[in-house]
Amino acid sequence: MSMTVLGPLPDSAPRLDVVRDWRVDELIPFLEEPQEAVEAAITKLLNYRDDARPQLYVPQSYSLPLAPFTGHRTYVVVNQKGGAGKTTTSVELAAAWVAMGYTVRIIDADPQDASVTRAWLRPNFEGVPEKERFTLTDVLYGRQPLDECTYETAVQGLYLVPSFEDLKHVEFDGRAARDQQLRAAIRRSTVPVDITIIDAPPALGKLSINGLVAADQVILPMQVSALDKEALGDLKRTIEGVQSVENPDLVVAAAVMTNWSMSNLVPQIAATIRRDYPGAIISPARRNVKAAAAPARGLPLRALFAQATTALDYNQLAHTLLPVKDAA
Repeated sequence: MSMTVLGPLPDSAPRLDVVRDWRVDELIPFLEEPQEAVEAAITKLLNYRDDARPQLYVPQSYSLPLAPFTGHRTYVVVNQKGGAGKTTTSVELAAAWVAMGYTVRIIDADPQDASVTRAWLRPNFEGVPEKERFTLTDVLYGRQPLDECTYETAVQGLYLVPSFEDLKHVEFDGRAARDQQLRAAIRRSTVPVDITIIDAPPALGKLSINGLVAADQVILPMQVSALDKEALGDLKRTIEGVQSVENPDLVVAAAVMTNWSMSNLVPQIAATIRRDYPGAIISPARRNVKAAAAPARGLPLRALFAQATTALDYNQLAHTLLPVKDAA
């Protein structure tokens, strides 16, 4: 398998404005009011269109410049609604961090057809007998350690723990994914990766809970849509449940508004995130027609179209979450 080496995006690449004060906070008191009241509040916001343009919101509590990276970090990318952009978020953030000097492993915890393994990245099984091509299912049944299920991809520095259709049985089998199994597997791993990204399935079942229990930080992708806005409540309750018992140190690091386009839903979703997760970065991932070509080519979007807005937005978010590796 030939390897693609990812480097920094061009210095000329346009960047989103970074804002620390966001007037969408003025909508928070209206979020539980009837929709008519929310719409009226939006129209009263002076310079509303300036506040709704694509920009990267960084809370005042978030320290910049970033402290040097130390140790290993695990992120879970989760949203129980399908089509929210979880896989794109996992792949493009991973690619951006690889370009920043990190070694990254994606754990594909999604058994559906549109998962990382079946729709985008391919594990390099070259020279591995078929009966020894282990997957996340083997980890969650305790048959194999995580390192035996970690494979190279076509991107240098980006590794994949694949999954296939049999992963769906884990959700309903009491023998699998018990006792914080994924968390323990990650902690026992000796593969020299800096960052692990868990791409969770579009459901708040056992696989997503395992991801939340195993993670240090949560990334929440969501489309700018009414359905995604309604789904935020269930997700918040699930995250709080995990924080209260299994993983009290879990934090929501960022929310990504995927397939971004200007609409009245932008400030409503942003205000809901600000209310529920006041310490989270909020980033748009602007729509780009070229993004659909990347999965078919088996490479991250930035490797094919470095100036695509989607790739640029994920690149900026990656740099906001973590410093360049070994930066002074």
